[in-house]
Amino acid sequence: MTAQRNPVDFDFLLREDISDVDFEIPAESSAPVDWRTLKDADARAAWDSLRDWVEWFTVRYKISESVVPVCWYKHGDLVEQLAALHASHTVAFDPSDNGFGPLGWHEELSLALPRLRQTYYSQCSPEHGRFKPRSWTNADDEQEWGGWIHQTHAG
Repeated sequence: MTAQRNPVDFDFLLREDISDVDFEIPAESSAPVDWRTLKDADARAAWDSLRDWVEWFTVRYKISESVVPVCWYKHGDLVEQLAALHASHTVAFDPSDNGFGPLGWHEELSLALPRLRQTYYSQCSPEHGRFKPRSWTNADDEQEWGGWIHQTHAG
């Protein structure tokens, strides 16, 4: 009778090998902010971080007020664009980067600048939005919606 060998538990070995590694997320997290689900308790830190970065970014890269106005935070589409650039910048310039992050970020910036210009339109209205905000309240008829779903998935 031959002896059976126990299989090696690689998961156990890996857990043992990294058991002393600290996985705590640093204060300046590179995780993007999901503004739609941002909790009130986290809002101040997220907004302050973005504001500091936007002020630095607009001075450093000579971004005019016609592209990023002083009221940028009142324009949701600008907030989303700037927050994406901020998150990308944080990752690209992380000390653990191998050196290609900054170049990649500047390539992304060259694509983002035209989007920033198109987002703001170099104008601001008293309501801080050129167009009436869209609302989905009472926008669909549930019966029509249900029929559409059934028709498009019917065999």
